[in-house]
Amino acid sequence: MHSIADSKAAEDLLRSLVQIESPYFHEDEVMDLVLRWLRSHGLPAELHTFYEDRETHFHGKNVHGCLDSGKPGPVIYLNGHLDTVPLCGGWTRTPYEGVVEDGKLYGVGALDMKSGCTAMLLALKAFAEDAGDRFCGKVIYHFVSDEEGPYGLGTVFAIEDDLDGIRSGADLAIICEPSAGFAGLPHPCVCLGARGGYNYTITLHGRSAHAATPDLGVNAVTEAAKVMLELEKTVPAEDPLLGSGDLCVIDLKTRPSACSVPDFAQIEVFAHTVRGETMETLRMQAEEAIRRADIRCSWEIAFRQPPVDGGGFDGGFMPYASDGDDPTIRSLFGSIERICGKAPGISYMPSIGDFNNVGGLLGIPCVLWGPAGANYHSADEYVELDSVAETADVLYDFLMKINGGCQ
Repeated sequence: MHSIADSKAAEDLLRSLVQIESPYFHEDEVMDLVLRWLRSHGLPAELHTFYEDRETHFHGKNVHGCLDSGKPGPVIYLNGHLDTVPLCGGWTRTPYEGVVEDGKLYGVGALDMKSGCTAMLLALKAFAEDAGDRFCGKVIYHFVSDEEGPYGLGTVFAIEDDLDGIRSGADLAIICEPSAGFAGLPHPCVCLGARGGYNYTITLHGRSAHAATPDLGVNAVTEAAKVMLELEKTVPAEDPLLGSGDLCVIDLKTRPSACSVPDFAQIEVFAHTVRGETMETLRMQAEEAIRRADIRCSWEIAFRQPPVDGGGFDGGFMPYASDGDDPTIRSLFGSIERICGKAPGISYMPSIGDFNNVGGLLGIPCVLWGPAGANYHSADEYVELDSVAETADVLYDFLMKINGGCQ
């Protein structure tokens, strides 16, 4: 098969994305570029705006579109985020230039996940040009903001506002995250599911006293230390596919006063969860840890509130595992083997992302399929350009089989 996305085509488009700085909450420019690119190639594209008014007060943008044949057929959903983590230290290459060395393109977000978005764009363009009268069903595509930040607001509001009817479901969702890089497996690799997670706080209220007479007070900070040690002893839940859950204390806030016993401490926890774990099971774990700590403080537990009301959102990320024997997923595997020359490795994502809301909340069969590389969320992030072209070719081959009647 002739490649619809050789390495040079992937390199040029990816470099244009990497050269735009787009840490989460600052995606306007990159969204505008993708909107213009889609429209310039005759693909339906609209700008979706939203506002989160509870915690972040973020005015966000997504770019979305739908290729609709007007005929019955499969519905395929493609999703990718255009934001990145903020620039970190330690880079030895220019982080926003798209430097290429030995077939690798370096840059912030090059792997996670502007390369996946590049593959989506190239595949959509080629499919729209080639499918012709054979096209059946729909292909929905969302390029979203704030995946790396709180909540994954871009996809949350795409679901909340039912962009392109996504709440009605799809036969398969493909999130073009760097699946091989996340799994630590060779390319090609598909992640069939992911752990979920919740953020919660334990607030402790002690009693202030002069530091010269600490026995007259109740030190909320040292009491918090006892609780944190007990939290680390929590026995994790186990899942045959997703592995085990994890609790991690990610912050401790206090209100220190000179020469005084502190009367306030707040522990912040992120809990990665597996299937069967809920807010209530996590609350019970935390309460048990507090009981074991035998503290003298009063306390309360609060989970992070959802950014929207209803719709199944509860402020967390739902774990899920898709069925590898699903016929549409098997068809994707066939495209991967056809393009890459071997069957994909299978893994499961250890952390959270937009896929939790798609595969977990909406219950759409959902896989992660994307390019290879290394150093995501760290210095000298890079993607292997050949794998970007292969990812695009696989998406095109799959869409032509599923929606182009070429099975």
